[in-house]
Order: sequence, then C-alpha cells, then structure tokens
Amino acid sequence: MGSPLRYRACPDDRFLAVLPTSIRLPSPTGEAELALPLPDAPPGPMADPYRDRFLRRLIAGSLMLVTCTSPALAYIGPGAGFAAAGSLLVLLGTFALAFGIILIWPIKAVVKVFTLRGKTKAKVKRVVVVGLDGFDPGLAEQFAEEGLMPNFKKLADQGCFSRLATAMPSISPVAWSTYATGVDASRHNIYDFLTRDPCSYMPVLSSTDTRTVPRNLNLGFAKVPFGQRAIYKILQKSQPFWKLLGANHIWSSIIRVPITFPAQKFKNGTLLSGMCVPDLQGTQGSFSFYSTKERSGEHIGGQQFRITCRGNTVESKLKGPPGKDGHHMKCDFKVELDNESRRAKITIGEETVEVGPQEYTPWMEVPFEGVKGIARIYLQTWDDTDLEIYVTPINIDPEDPAMPISHPLVYSIYLAKMLGKYATLGLAEDTWALNERVIDEKAFLDQAWLIFEERKKQLWEVLDKTPRGFVTCVFDTTDRISHMFYRYLDPTHPANKGKDTEIYKHVIRDLYAKMDEFLVEVREKLGDDEDTVLMVISDHGFCNFRRGVNLNTWLRDEGYLVLKEGETTSPDWFANVDWEKTRAFTLGLTGIFLNRQGRERDGIVAAGDVDALSAEIKGKLEKLVDPASGEEVINEVFLTKNHHDGPYADLAPELLIGYKRGFRHSWDCATGAVSEEIFTDNTKSWSGDHCVDPRLVPGVFWCNRKINTDEPSLGDIAPTTLELFGVDIPGYMQGAPLFGERKVTRKVTDKLPGRQVETSKEEV
Repeated sequence: MGSPLRYRACPDDRFLAVLPTSIRLPSPTGEAELALPLPDAPPGPMADPYRDRFLRRLIAGSLMLVTCTSPALAYIGPGAGFAAAGSLLVLLGTFALAFGIILIWPIKAVVKVFTLRGKTKAKVKRVVVVGLDGFDPGLAEQFAEEGLMPNFKKLADQGCFSRLATAMPSISPVAWSTYATGVDASRHNIYDFLTRDPCSYMPVLSSTDTRTVPRNLNLGFAKVPFGQRAIYKILQKSQPFWKLLGANHIWSSIIRVPITFPAQKFKNGTLLSGMCVPDLQGTQGSFSFYSTKERSGEHIGGQQFRITCRGNTVESKLKGPPGKDGHHMKCDFKVELDNESRRAKITIGEETVEVGPQEYTPWMEVPFEGVKGIARIYLQTWDDTDLEIYVTPINIDPEDPAMPISHPLVYSIYLAKMLGKYATLGLAEDTWALNERVIDEKAFLDQAWLIFEERKKQLWEVLDKTPRGFVTCVFDTTDRISHMFYRYLDPTHPANKGKDTEIYKHVIRDLYAKMDEFLVEVREKLGDDEDTVLMVISDHGFCNFRRGVNLNTWLRDEGYLVLKEGETTSPDWFANVDWEKTRAFTLGLTGIFLNRQGRERDGIVAAGDVDALSAEIKGKLEKLVDPASGEEVINEVFLTKNHHDGPYADLAPELLIGYKRGFRHSWDCATGAVSEEIFTDNTKSWSGDHCVDPRLVPGVFWCNRKINTDEPSLGDIAPTTLELFGVDIPGYMQGAPLFGERKVTRKVTDKLPGRQVETSKEEV
C-alpha cells in the first residue's frame, strides 16, 4: 500500500479571498464556459540519424527565422497581460543557441562514445505506435467481417489483433496517461478531465495548472516589479516512458499524445502537445458565432455576436485574450460578399482569402497586440435574408507559440515551416459547436478531416526523420466522429427525434473504412523492414449514450447531498449546496467524492466512517433503475481503494461509477448541478460515449508481431517498448512486456471482481 497524500485543512483566507486572475475554460461536456479562480502562486546511437539532420535543419531554420522576424511582444498568459521583448532578444538568443550547439557537438559526441559502452543492445531498430482514439473493437470486428477492413485483417493475420484492456476510469486523459507512464490513475494522478479544489469545491483542470505571478527584477537590495509571467505546470505524475528512452540515448518523436501540455523537456526527442492545450483565450476551446439573426433565448455555449450587412459587406471583431488593462483585445475582420459568383472575400489584418458558402478558409493569422493566433472561418449560412459565420476557437499559432506547446520550443515552428500551419488546440475538432447547432454535421466532418490530414502530414514527417527510435502519433478524429455520430447507429436514439437519420447513417462505417485505407499508407511508409514493430492501438472503445443520470440529484434524494434552506435544485458548480451538511457529491464524468474531514474545506465525513459510507452508497446505487424503461443503470460501482493503492489514491473520488451501456453522467451532473429529476434523455449530437464500466469499452490492439497473451492491457505498452529497446523496466510500472516470455506482474487493469459483463458488439 502506497503512503497516501493528504490535504491539510484549508485556511479561511485561501477560499474567501478575491483573486486577481482566473483561467477560463468550457466545461468538459461542451456546456457553458467556466471562469475558474486561481489561487495565489506558492512563494543513443538511436538518436544520431534524426538528431544530426534535425540540428542541421534547426540551425538553418533558426537563421531563416532570424532574417524574417518582425518586431514582436511576448505573450505572458491567460489574463496576465503582456511584457515587451524586442526582436533583438530573439536574434541574439537564436545565434547563441546555434553557436552553442556547434561548439559543444564534438564534446557530446566523445562523451556519448564512452557512455554507450556496455549498454544493452536493442532488439529492434524502430517502434511505431499509431493511436486511434476511441477505435472500438466490436465495430472493427463487425466491419472487418463485412469486408470493409481488409488491411487490418491482413495485419492481424501477419501478427495479431486483440482487445486492449483500458484504464479505470475509461476516459481519455486517464487512459492515455496510463499509456504514457505504464501505471494506473492512483500513480499518475489523472482521474478525469476535471477534479475539485478541496478548498473551494470549485472545478479545476486535472492535468494542468496555469496561472500568472508577478515578475520581479532582483537588484539585491530591492525587488523591482517587472510585469507578470505565466506558469504552466503539468499535474500528471510518474514519468512518460519516452523520457526513459531518451536517458538511454534512444530517440523519440511524440506527436499529439494527450496530457502532454505543457511540453516537458526530455533528452533525445521532440514532442508536440495534444489534449488539454488551451486556445489563445486560455480556454479549452471557445468558438465565435456571428449572425444577422437574433438568437436571444437560445443557449449558445460559445461567443455570439449580432452583425449587420451594409451593402454586401460585414465588419466585426474577433475576441482575443485579455490585454494589459484586463479587457479582451479585439481584432478587426471583414467579409465582402459577391452574390453573383457566390464567393466571399474574408480579411483579417493584412490577409485576405476567398471562399464559398460552407467552405473553410485556410488557417488565417489573427493578430492582437503582442500576440497572434490562428483561426479558420466558415460561412455556415448565406442566403437572401441571413448570414451566419462560424469562427473556430483561436488556436495558438504554432509558428509563433504563445505557450509551451512543443519540445523543444522551436519544434512547433519547425513543423509549421515545413508543413504549413496546423491546429494546436487540444480538443481541436469543435464538438461543442455541433452540440449547440452553431455548425451542422457537414461543417463538423469537414473540419475533422482537415485536422486528420494535418496530423497525417506530421506523422509522415517524423517517420521520415526517425529511421531509428520510437515514434508515436495519436489521431483524435476517430473519437470525435464517434462521439457526434453514434446516434446514427441507433435510429431510436433520443437525439434523432424529428430528424433525418439517413444522410449520415454511414459516417462511422466510412470512418472505419478510411482508417483501413490509412493503415495502407502507414505500412507503405514503413516498408518491409523486419526490424520495425508497428502497433495500432486505441485508448478505449465506444457505446451508446441515450440517457443522462444526475447522481447529484440522486444523492440529494437519498440525503447524502443537502441544499441550502428553501432550495430544491442548484445551478452549476454547487451554488446552492450546504457543505456543512453534505456527505457526498460528484462533478466531471467518473466518480463520487466524499466530503471528508481534513481533506475538503467543510468536510464532515470522519476517516472512520469512509468505508461504511462508501459501501452504503455503492449498495444503493447498484440497485438504481431507470423508471422509463425498467433497466438497471449501473453495472458496478467500484470502490477506489479496492483497485487503486498508489500514492495519489487519496485524492481520487471514493467511488468510480461503472455505468451500463446507454447511460452516463448527465450534462448538468458533470457541471455540479442538482436538477429536479434524476434521469433525462440525451438529445445532444454528442450521442456516443465510453464513461461506463471499463470492461464494456476495451480498446484495440493490432501488431505486426505475435504477442504472448490474449489479454493485453494499455499499461503494457510502456514496458513493452522499453524492453524492445533494451532499456530496463522500472519496478514501479504495472504492465508487462508483450513479447518473449510473459512476466507475471500486477497489471494496470486486471480483471475486475464483480458481475460478469456482456461484451458483445454494439447493434449497428
């Protein structure tokens, strides 16, 4: 049993103070944007082929950047304002970097010769792991039987195919963290997209701490205020296995693996951050919507602006990050319509592009004072009476990054120079905009496939530059399309009521067929190299999401959550909850927290009562029935302490909810609301999910080699890769290598005790 970490009881001034800065993000469910208060800041040989070429290009590219750099200001962070940094510093820093690399290169080469002596030899030349987020084994098997996936079948015949046990909970930030570290959630400290601040009960991102602190110039005898600076801290614990590879002189190229922001430094490798990279406003994705129609009374999750056509021209502003005065900066944009040609000229700053209706612009630079981002614009509606314009969230410009989105910092610039601008937002496919019906299905699909093509170019680039070493690239398209189009696999889904279900009924089928075509391209890029191991994996599968369950409402009805006197419901973030009487609550998508003494601010559950209360709630919840259908709702409620014993288990929810297929936390439950009724129909476009019993949604595992088990786990990938490169597997890892003799260790997702779970394919 690992020694648990415990919170101190929170001092009163911690949560009562009026804080000067905040971080803004939408809810994980795609609902209303949040403004979260921020607390005060506390006082190898494998590397050679790519590194040689990369450094040569880096030096040349740096010189090129210097010659074309215009004066700029450095962005400090969300809500923090700006501090000036002239282009002279960029020039001097770039030359210093290039000169330093050239100067120390011979010394490093000599040191490497001696340090590599006696090292264990690698068993392979290269390992490539392609991640297809949310790729479901049941659907893959069905479509393969129908002949839609011949190339995956060929790969399975050559090597193997298996279901891949996912993490608990079965949610992307948890699962991909397990992939990266080889440990469970109680060891990498990620249980959900959100967790709660035990001092305020407010939501905080579980993966990243972003804040601003004063910058002081220390003169020895005095400190002179010098603006503010941003602090970005990754909250994932343990360490990614590519850091261990790098320490053993093995090169790694990491593209868009979730929970890698801010980009962490490691030896012998490059990294482009994935899920949880914010947009330029500091949120997890805030679109803008401009319309000549009045849409008051409708709930719009993003930013809505009323516009007026003057002749054939519309002029408005794009909303940017906060400036020096704390107010959001603005950038002008103009749309000039030609009704005869049905073409529109869109101008932002000094850049003008031409598009037609329902056609995305290329990435356009959006300049603000001291910082710039990039966005695409889409004319959703253009007719005789109405004009509707959708603007993607303003992404961090990879060519001029305002935040640490890559390692080294210049890597995002390098990719942009080589391949063109690309999406940097962690959740780049705008599921939120489709949920709110700001864009339609066509616009969403067009956007998703544009991003897929960008990611594919990045994969081709790193495969070309990494003939030896480790390569991994995660594609989110499979997950995002599955979330938004799963309803078309179920004609009776509540989201389909009154809607045409024919036009998009083959979208998921086509998605799997396209991934089969993509596999052909991957294998062509790899060639017939017997010393390259290819794995195609997913973090979890998918299932239907028909009914939302508000467990805060259930907790209220059972007396575990108490509202303030006179209140029967509560809006988001527990606004009406009486914490001095509440014993249990939930937010996010995965579990129930107990309001524990010594951990939560107003905790009332004594340490000696935790086990009994957890067991009592578990017993009642497992009998919960949906009155609309008579179905049992929950397959099993997992007591966290029975499955996770790592050093961060004490920070986790005490109960993890293993829903049956078709059920999930409701949208309002995820945002800490207490509604009138426990059950609601899910009428959102977001109609498929995986926040259920993890045994119901395993991922996929294909490999061009046979493995030593029929039950591989997501946590096995890290030790497997280390062993293939001859690197010692650290004792803290919980998985086991998949090649050679099977070593019996405790796996990350052992078969869970409890009821037998039906794992048959979804009806399609």
